[in-house]
Amino acid sequence: MKIKIKKIYPNTKLPFYAKEGDVALDMFSREEGVIDPGERAVFHTGFALEFPNGYAAVVKDKSGVAKNGIATIGGVFDAGYRGEYNAQLINLSDKPYKVEVGDKVAQLMIIPVEIVELEEVDELSETERGEGRFGSTGLK
Repeated sequence: MKIKIKKIYPNTKLPFYAKEGDVALDMFSREEGVIDPGERAVFHTGFALEFPNGYAAVVKDKSGVAKNGIATIGGVFDAGYRGEYNAQLINLSDKPYKVEVGDKVAQLMIIPVEIVELEEVDELSETERGEGRFGSTGLK
């Protein structure tokens, strides 16, 4: 599938698949900054996308960044969005994390999604799990 990508700034480093078979495109920061422990920051990437309805762009952690205690917050872009893509990061470590211009900050996945029609009902069917939440299946 081909999707349209627009550089918002001439020096934007466009996302790309680092290796054949990768499922996510590396995203690069167009700004520098430091994220202190417990803080969060948004890093802009300088591009916008156009893709068809029935797909979503999802921003996820980049493992090389995550190994430093940096996680991605949120990050779902709908097909109708035409603005600049960004990555909101949070520092879960005990050390400041520095981002330079051109650094990888996150990954972007373009995934198919089912657009559903909700039907309000008074009851849902019974299942073995029922209303079991976190830890309902145990740890071992």
